[in-house]
Amino acid sequence: MPKNILVIGGTRFFGKLLVQRLLRAGHRVTIATRGYAPDPFGDRISRIRVDRRNETAMRAAFRDARFDIVYDQMCYSPLDAAISVRVFGGRVKRYVMTSTIDAYRELEPAGRPFLEDDLQVLAQPIDTAYPWHDPARAIESYVCGKIQAEAYLYRDGSMPVVTARLAHVLGGPDDFTGRLAHYVDLVRLRGVLPYTDPQACVSFMEAQEAANFLFWAGARDFTGPVNAADDGPLSAFELHGRVAQVLDEQARTRQAAQAAAPGELSPFDFPSPLVLDTGRAKSLGYRFGHADDWLDNAIRQHDLAYV
Repeated sequence: MPKNILVIGGTRFFGKLLVQRLLRAGHRVTIATRGYAPDPFGDRISRIRVDRRNETAMRAAFRDARFDIVYDQMCYSPLDAAISVRVFGGRVKRYVMTSTIDAYRELEPAGRPFLEDDLQVLAQPIDTAYPWHDPARAIESYVCGKIQAEAYLYRDGSMPVVTARLAHVLGGPDDFTGRLAHYVDLVRLRGVLPYTDPQACVSFMEAQEAANFLFWAGARDFTGPVNAADDGPLSAFELHGRVAQVLDEQARTRQAAQAAAPGELSPFDFPSPLVLDTGRAKSLGYRFGHADDWLDNAIRQHDLAYV
């Protein structure tokens, strides 16, 4: 049966792929954006132009609206979560927030892949004084903002909430992050990769897989946090080597003399593993792919962009 679905965001990267997936399934889709980025959907969707961080504008835009599912791609802080609660509380059957693997980044290494319950989200303090909407602090506040957004939503309890903790998403022509491109360009320029720990693996997933997972999570009835990642984690050292192999180049590397901060040496360089346990999603019926299924093609796509 077609559902009435709102996607907050949905004009780029895997958000756009999610909208395409929803349309193929026959759902009625509305996207809410500030209207700065074009989309390819024509008259197949409805559009609401609104600043997701302006509560007054959000209340006005959705005053009489009710949705079966809200996918929130743009919830980056407890302030954003509070706006969602006040706008959609009691008027949405399912709320799916796109969260992140980085929610586990500051935990002590577990010696195994991270489980959802390793992050005691309900115990997280919420900083009401922090300037969450200051664009100059968007990068530094990303991790704590996502964690505190989850905490706010679960403490409030007025909506059936799923927080999808996605692995680092790569691939596709709309990958604007530049993270995989960093390694591709470095190899093509025959630069040297500094790295911290060659065994510090990180979980990844392909952009279409991320969209498929969100689509699936919206169609089920479970709630709570859920990890999502393709099988086959790689360290920055291994990813760089894979890029070199695909491009038929030599992998030039050097181990750093001392441990660096996460991402300081290259986008996926971490001092310890950051791998997700996806057992919960699998027990609920989802089947993930493997990085080997798509990574080489993603590397080649970025290489074409570079050339």
